[in-house]
Amino acid sequence: MRKSEFGVIGLGVMGKNLSLNIAEKGFKVSVYNRNEGDEANFVTNFLNENSSFKNILGYHSIEKFVASLEKPRKILMMVKAGSVVDYVINQLTDFLDSEDIIIDGGNSYFLDTKKRYDALQKKNIQFIGCGISGGEEGARKGPSMMPGGNNSSYKLVAPVLETIAAKDANNKPCCTFVGKDGAGHFVKMIHNGIEYAEMQLLAEMYAMMSISMTNESISAIFSSWNKSDLSSYLLEITSKILIKKEAGNYIIDTILDKAGNKGTGSWSSKLALDIGIPATIMTSAVFARYLSAFKEKRKKLSVLISREKATFEIPRTKILEKAYRFARIINHQQGFEIISVCSSEQNWDINLSELSRIWTNGCIIRSNLMNDVSEIFKNNPELIDDTSIFETLKISENAVSKLLKSGIDNRISLDAFYAAYNYWVSMTTKRLPANLIQAQRDFFGAHTYQKIDENPSQYFHTNW
Repeated sequence: MRKSEFGVIGLGVMGKNLSLNIAEKGFKVSVYNRNEGDEANFVTNFLNENSSFKNILGYHSIEKFVASLEKPRKILMMVKAGSVVDYVINQLTDFLDSEDIIIDGGNSYFLDTKKRYDALQKKNIQFIGCGISGGEEGARKGPSMMPGGNNSSYKLVAPVLETIAAKDANNKPCCTFVGKDGAGHFVKMIHNGIEYAEMQLLAEMYAMMSISMTNESISAIFSSWNKSDLSSYLLEITSKILIKKEAGNYIIDTILDKAGNKGTGSWSSKLALDIGIPATIMTSAVFARYLSAFKEKRKKLSVLISREKATFEIPRTKILEKAYRFARIINHQQGFEIISVCSSEQNWDINLSELSRIWTNGCIIRSNLMNDVSEIFKNNPELIDDTSIFETLKISENAVSKLLKSGIDNRISLDAFYAAYNYWVSMTTKRLPANLIQAQRDFFGAHTYQKIDENPSQYFHTNW
C-alpha cells in the first residue's frame, strides 16, 4: 500500500481542519491522536465523520502512525504549546530516522522552538516551527503559514504547505520560509501582538460609539468602512457580531466583559520591553484585557462613583474614521519595528515585504492596509518613512485629539488610542524631557549623562 505523504498529530479544531484541507488537496495523510481521557475516540470519530475522504488513515498507535509515512517523514504537530510539545517530540524520536521532519504548528514561544531545533539537529532530525493563522475557517480553507527552521527542510514540506495555504491577490501562496530556527514562531507571536491591538482599537471605537448609537448603527458604519481602505477581516467580523441576535436579543449585549488571552500578546509586549522598542499599543491592549478580568472589583468600585454620568456629544463619523486609520498605522509601525530589530539581532534576515505579503490573506490581521504595507516595505525600511503614510498620520492627528478629548468628557477608557497618539507626538518631537530624567539619574546614582552638541561617546557627571 502507498504510504502517506504527510502526517498530523492532534485532532483538535485546528488539527482536524488542517487534515481535511491536506486531504482535499489530494495528498494522502495519516492522523494520530492519543486515545485516552477526554480525547478517547478522537481518531475514530474523525474518520467516521469524514468517511468520504479515502486518503485519510487514522492511528491510535504512534509507532504505527510513523510507520505509515513515506520517508523522509513529514509530521505536523497540532498540540498545546509548552511541555506537551516536548512530550510528543520525545515519543516521536524513538521511531524517526535521520532527516525526518517534525513541524510544530502551535503557538510555541520562539526561544523554546530554537532550543528544540538545536537539540533535534544533533539527532539529525529536522525541526520546523510554523506559525499558523486563520482560525478554524482558515485551517480548513487556507491559512497563512509562517515556517522557520532551515531552507532545505522547508523545501521538502513546501509542496504540502504552499498548496494548503491561502492565496494572495496574485495567486501566490500565503506561505514562505521566514528564517532559521525560531523565526516562524517569532513572527506569529508578533502577528498576535498586532492582532491584540487591532481588536482593542475596535473595542474602544465601539465603546465610544455606543454612547449615542445603536448596535445596528455602529455595524452600518463599520460595514461602510470595510468598503474603503480601512477594510479588514476584523472589521468585517465585528460588523457582523454587533447585529447577531439570539432569542430576540443582541448576543453582544449578553456577553460578560472579561477578555481572555493565551499569552502571545504578553510575550510580544515583554519582548518589546527587553529589546527597547516602544510597542505601546499592543502593550496597552494586553493591559486592557488584564483590567477586564477584574470584573467584580470594577463592579464594586463603579458604584462608588456617585456623580451622574453626563453624556457629551461624540465626534462625527469622519473624525472617528481618521482616528481609527491613524491608530492602525501606528500599530503596524510598532509591530514591524519589533520584527525588524529582532531579525537583525538573531541574524534571521526576515523579508518584511514578503512577510506582510503572506499576511494579506488567510490570517486574522489581513487587510487592505497589509496590502499597502507589503508594497511600502519594498522601498522603505519602516512604514513611517513612506511619504504617503507620514502625511496620513499628520493630517489625522487632530482627529485623534478630538477623539481623546471626547473620551475624557464621556469617561471612556481609550488606552490604545492614547498609546498611538502619544507615540506619534513623541516620535515627532525634537526635544523630550528625558534630559531631566538623565539629570535625576545622575543626581541619585551618578549614572552620568551626555551633553548637547558634544561628542556622543563622551559622558559627564555633576556633583549636584
